[in-house]
Amino acid sequence: MIRDTPLSELGVNYPGKDPRGLNSLATASDCSISPVMEAKCHPRQAERLAALRSYNILDTPRESDFDDIVVLASKICKTPISVVNLIDADRQWFKAEIGIGARETPLETSICSHIILEQDFTMIEDTHTDPRTSDNELCTPADGLRFYAGALLKAENGLPIGTLCVLDTKPNKLDAYQQQALTVLAQRVMRELDLRRSLQAQKILQDEMDHRVKNSFSSIAAAIRLYKKEAQKSGDTDAVFDALHRHMDAVTAVHKAIYLSDDPAGVDLAAYMDGLTQRLAQSIAEPISITAKAPSRAVSTKIASTIGLIANEFTANTLKHGVVSVDDPRIEFDLSVADGELTLSCRNNIPTDNKVIKDSGIVKKPGIGERLMRASVAQHGGQLTQTQSPTGYRLDVSFMVGSA
Repeated sequence: MIRDTPLSELGVNYPGKDPRGLNSLATASDCSISPVMEAKCHPRQAERLAALRSYNILDTPRESDFDDIVVLASKICKTPISVVNLIDADRQWFKAEIGIGARETPLETSICSHIILEQDFTMIEDTHTDPRTSDNELCTPADGLRFYAGALLKAENGLPIGTLCVLDTKPNKLDAYQQQALTVLAQRVMRELDLRRSLQAQKILQDEMDHRVKNSFSSIAAAIRLYKKEAQKSGDTDAVFDALHRHMDAVTAVHKAIYLSDDPAGVDLAAYMDGLTQRLAQSIAEPISITAKAPSRAVSTKIASTIGLIANEFTANTLKHGVVSVDDPRIEFDLSVADGELTLSCRNNIPTDNKVIKDSGIVKKPGIGERLMRASVAQHGGQLTQTQSPTGYRLDVSFMVGSA
């Protein structure tokens, strides 16, 4: 008959009830201070704890998915006690338990803290004769814990985060079927934890993507308002819609980069610029080489959108005002990041129509594209300078990466 009886009612007292409490115990950063009965820290303790906490399971309420597993383990193994036990830095915490009547106990008397240093499955038929438990105060009384069997709960990186274990108040031994069943149930616990972590990650990703899409729509809405004003001023609706189209191209490029990125909160500059230049090259009819050099560094989507806008406008201005008469026409984008400052240099070797050059070499009147670029750069507290000459057009931008 399996008893669902708290361990305290079986005559066993928890060290957690000791007036010293958890303050008397060694912490993860003080692993060298260990009583005889306390297990050593895992050799990869920091990684192990990081793996455990990645599941966000500690201190969560009881759940039937895990409670059912310990009930089944207890029935199969014919033991009064069964626990899904997670080994934290200074405690063992029970996601599910039957026969314990508590949610956590200190590591000082944790049998499982020994077991996570062992092989995948461990059985102690009599705790009084095993050196790992013979002096454990939960085991030493005649009616204390006399039997233990546990299967490791291992994260995807192979590190143990806890055990699924069964215990008894008398010496015991599991047969081959019971051992296999306990191991399979431990794997079931980990599948449940892995699934929940994946769902949490997907939820975070979805929330982040929703946020980015909302920001993009806000950016497009703001651009439309600006273009509307420009159209009212100039009456050149064709130029306005062309500029709006390029702005939306930049936003599209950012979203594609986010989709391909491992980090939804940022965009890798090198990969982003590679995709952007390919798209620009495919969109123009002229035989112009478009290349980019950029570091493999993540930047915010807001900064990536500004870079995309500038690259689009620079290419459009090259095609609009340039005279493709050289043998090897080129557009080059060079990005660098140093001391938190991003610098973007846009260059071409394509002569500009003399009609749009003034004596000093600077364009007389900024068009809508230039005003939009300056407004975007100003949002990051940056500066934009450009020069044109008969041999080419250059635009330089700089702003702090951390300002967005």
